Amino acid sequence: MSQNQLQRGLKARHLTMIAIGGSIGTGLFLASGGSIHSAGPGGALVAYLAISIMVYFLMTSLGEMAAFMPVSGSFSTYATRFVDPSLGFALGWNYWYNWAITIAVELSASALIMKYWFPDTPAIVWSALFLGLLFALNLLSVKAYGESEYWFALIKVVTVIIFIIVGVLMIFGIMGGQAVGFQNFTKGDAPFNGGFMALLGVFMIAGFSFQGTELVGVAAGESEDPARNIPKAIRQIFWRILLFYILAILIIGLLVPYDNPNLISGDLTDIAISPFTIVFENAGFAFAASVMNAVILTSVLSAGNSGMYASTRMLWNLAKEGKAPKWFAKVTSNGVPINALILTALIGALAFLSSLFGEGEVYVWLLNASGMSGFIAWLGIAISHYRFRKAFIAQGRDLSELPYRAKWFPFGPIFAFIICCIVILGQNYSAFLGGTIDWYGVAVSYIGLPLFLIIWLAYKVTQKTKLVPLEQVDFSMDEYTK
Repeated sequence: MSQNQLQRGLKARHLTMIAIGGSIGTGLFLASGGSIHSAGPGGALVAYLAISIMVYFLMTSLGEMAAFMPVSGSFSTYATRFVDPSLGFALGWNYWYNWAITIAVELSASALIMKYWFPDTPAIVWSALFLGLLFALNLLSVKAYGESEYWFALIKVVTVIIFIIVGVLMIFGIMGGQAVGFQNFTKGDAPFNGGFMALLGVFMIAGFSFQGTELVGVAAGESEDPARNIPKAIRQIFWRILLFYILAILIIGLLVPYDNPNLISGDLTDIAISPFTIVFENAGFAFAASVMNAVILTSVLSAGNSGMYASTRMLWNLAKEGKAPKWFAKVTSNGVPINALILTALIGALAFLSSLFGEGEVYVWLLNASGMSGFIAWLGIAISHYRFRKAFIAQGRDLSELPYRAKWFPFGPIFAFIICCIVILGQNYSAFLGGTIDWYGVAVSYIGLPLFLIIWLAYKVTQKTKLVPLEQVDFSMDEYTK
C-alpha cells in the first residue's frame, strides 16, 4: 500500500446511503415545520420542489464528472483542472472548513438532545463521547465509515417511510380517528401564506436542508467500480430524496394546520414539537417524542460522521495537490489520512469549546462563516461541469466515452448556477428592507462570501494562476484509476 493512497472500500449501497443520509436530517425533521408555518403548505412544497430540481441538476453534473474522474478532492480537483487552480484551492479549503465547523454544530446538538434523557449530565461529557465515537469510526477504515453511515441513514429512511405510511392512513381516517382529508391545506390563507418574501425565506431553508447530497462526489474516490456505482447511486438518490421530502412535507401540511403554534419552535431544544412528533402523537403513539429524539440523535451523529469524513478527504486531497502542507497527505495502512483526520477533529473540538465560553460570540461567527460554504461548493460544481463538457467537445472527444452523461446540458448547470446565486444573495434579504440597512445582520449573514473571495484572489495573485484554456484541460486519469 502506497503511503499516500486511499482504498476503494465503498460499495454502491454505501454511496447511495451516504448521499441520502447527507440530505435527510434536521432540515426535514425540524425545519420543515417552520417552513410550513411561514409560507403555508403550498409555499413550502413549491420551495422544496424548486430546490429539489436544482439539486437534481447538480447531482447529474457531479455524477458525470465523478464517474469519469473519481477522486476524493471532487469539485476542488475539478475546478483546478477545468476552470482555474485558484478556484480549486478556494473551493477545497472552503469545503474543509465548512464540514470541520459542522462537526462542532453536531456536537452541540447531540449534547442538547441527550439533555432530554439526562438533564443533569454536563453537555461537554456527551460532546466528548460523541467526538471520540466519530473519530474512531473514521480512524478504522473507509469501510467502517461507509457501514456506520449506511445504518445511521437507514434509521432515518425507515422513520420517514413509517411517517409517510402513518400519515396517509391518518389522512383517510384509517388511523387516528376522523379523516382529515384536505381541510388543513386550504385553511385560512393556506395553501400559500406570507406572500413572495415568505416563499423566498423557505427557499433558503430548503437549500440548507439538501446540503450533503454532494458527499457522493467526495466518496467517489474510495468507491468500488466508480464508473458503474456512481451513476447507479446518482439515479437512485434524486428520486428517493424527492419522494421523502415532498411526500413528508405534503403529509405534514395536510395533517398539521400551518398556523399551529407548535410548528414555529421546532428546534433541537424541544424535540416534542417536531412536526413528525406531532403527527405520531396524533396517531396514538405514546412514545413519539422519545423515539423521534433517538432518530434525530442518529441524524445529528450521521451529519457529524459525514463531516469528519468529507473534511478529512478534502484536506488530504489538497495536500496531495500541493495546496496544503504535504504532512496531511500521510495515509495509514488502512487507507485513512491520519494527520488530516486529527487536525479536522481538533478544529471541530476547538470550535465546539468556543461555544461554551462567554456568550458564544466566537462560535456564532465561526458558524456564520461556514453558512454559505455549501452553496459556494454547489456553484463550483455547476461552473466546473459547464467547463468540463465544453472542454471535452473542444478537444474532439466523443460523449460516448463518458460512463454517465448528465441530461439537458447546458441547461442543468446554468439553471443550478442561477438558483445558487439567488439563494446566496438572498441569505438575509430582510436586512436590506425597511428604512435603514441592518449592517450587523448583513455582516453576520454574508461573512462567508468575502472570506471565500479573499482566499480565491490571494492564491490567484500569489501563484499567478489563469483560466485554463478549453483545449488545454487535463483529462488524464492515471492517478485515479490505479
